[in-house]
Amino acid sequence: MKLQFVTCICYVLRNDSIGMSKRSYMEAVIEVLRSISEVDIDFVMASSSEKPHNVCDGIQRKKIFVRLLLSIDSRKTTESAMETVKLALEMKDVGVVGIDLSGNPLVGEWSTFLPALQFAKDNDLYITLHCGEVPNPKEIESMLDFKPHRVGHACYFKDEDWTKLKSSRIPVEISDLYKAKHPLILCTDDFGVFSTTISNEYAFAVRAFGLGKTKTFALARTAIDATFAEDEVKQQLRLIFESASPDYNV
Repeated sequence: MKLQFVTCICYVLRNDSIGMSKRSYMEAVIEVLRSISEVDIDFVMASSSEKPHNVCDGIQRKKIFVRLLLSIDSRKTTESAMETVKLALEMKDVGVVGIDLSGNPLVGEWSTFLPALQFAKDNDLYITLHCGEVPNPKEIESMLDFKPHRVGHACYFKDEDWTKLKSSRIPVEISDLYKAKHPLILCTDDFGVFSTTISNEYAFAVRAFGLGKTKTFALARTAIDATFAEDEVKQQLRLIFESASPDYNV
């Protein structure tokens, strides 16, 4: 039985080179999502008055839940970061759920973006940080003290960083924490840059850790808890997982 529901988080960046503002870029993304007819794209928050539209000509279409993160580029200023957060808050009714801090890890200072990220957190936006991509102990410590909802990469963590991460139960998008049973999420990060798919990433994990079907399902299902989606969406996903694998047991 194939899964009918998957979760999808999109990272959206501004493109100054073609003269688009952050808002016009986002409006273009939303317009494209609205135009998709092959599958049902649910990108509106559950509180919206919009009705489900996953039935076409009497046939129920497969459904993808899409939630959007606006990305703060580490090359930018505090003002630019705050602008991005305010735009995210204005667009919560069309599925924008959080903020991502990413970009060149050798450029910019954590303190530059902290005011905007704290403002986002105070206003119930999810936060995910690219963290530990390069050796920078002080920045890594400060990011973990901030307690984001997820971190990416974690390539240059020291023992004390792992201890702090594990005690906070902050899920990690890319790392080697499977055997430690720490929350983690397999993802492509950037499909265009890394030329991979989520299926490939799961195939790598299966080979690396010798996972069978049951453990692979468990790994995928565990990621639901770290998904930036509403509780009712998470519950739907759990039910789909359970119905797809009758012998699945966690």
